[in-house]
Amino acid sequence: MPKRVDLDAVLLRLKEIRQDPGAEGARDALREILGGRLSHAVAKAAEVAGEVQLRDLEDDLAAAFERFMRDPVKRDPGCRAKTAVVDALQHLDAHTSDLYLRAARHVQLEPVYGGREDTAAELRGAAGRGLVRMNHPDALSVLAELLADPQVVARISAARAIAYHGGQAGLPLLRLKVLTGDPEIEVVSECLLALLRISAADSVEFVERFLDGELAEAALLALGESRAPEALPALRRFWERTAHPDLSRTALLAIAMLRSEDAIATLLEWIRSEPGPVARDAIRAFEIYRNDERVVERVEQVVRRRKEVDLMPTFEEALG
Repeated sequence: MPKRVDLDAVLLRLKEIRQDPGAEGARDALREILGGRLSHAVAKAAEVAGEVQLRDLEDDLAAAFERFMRDPVKRDPGCRAKTAVVDALQHLDAHTSDLYLRAARHVQLEPVYGGREDTAAELRGAAGRGLVRMNHPDALSVLAELLADPQVVARISAARAIAYHGGQAGLPLLRLKVLTGDPEIEVVSECLLALLRISAADSVEFVERFLDGELAEAALLALGESRAPEALPALRRFWERTAHPDLSRTALLAIAMLRSEDAIATLLEWIRSEPGPVARDAIRAFEIYRNDERVVERVEQVVRRRKEVDLMPTFEEALG
């Protein structure tokens, strides 16, 4: 019970510091909490230090990480404190490369029903991002390992970090991962999106190859989420040739997700000229614009001018 009371008091103090980080004694209080034994409190203190950019606490954060790396299962179950420290150091633009490298390879097996579970996947992913942010020469090598990590969270984080890296050197890693596959479709989706974000000009043709296979939906949504102008012709070509109703609707949604004037004009033209079922699907694709009055008004104008087909019920349902 006393431990619970201590934690409540610490969390209340952290709330006060977050509201007024410049208050007298705030930094000293954060240092004291970061030096404490309660991993949950240290995690929250690290979040505050990162959010309010207290760069003079970098050494305290690093010391907390080292402390929780000793007997980590007992001292920091779930890796909450260590992960929060790594995230905070990134917010502070800290060049703690040795710490990031250790964190990127840390495995923490904790007892669960029926065996043990690795709880450090999020930590490894955060450390990979940290290496990218500081432009470490080994960043891509570490991320290549994380793309093959046993934990899906780490693999997804690796793909996102490679996209953040943005260098052409990351493209072959991502292509190899897509081609060799992954048990989790979300990992492949992140790799496809990362390819497009790094270089749409170099990657649209590669991603387009997967539109006619089992990765079609993932490829469509990656093209849409990329918002790359180069993606629109690929999505149009697929929509024009596919006979699969669900994939046709996904292609329309992906075109809407591009959020470009050309993409909007394409969908409006199909509402204006295509048969009723297609026009209705195109209207539904605009649902992501519900809060954009300008776009909604444009859709409504086209719908009202379409006299031979009653599209208003669909418009009202999707955008009304």
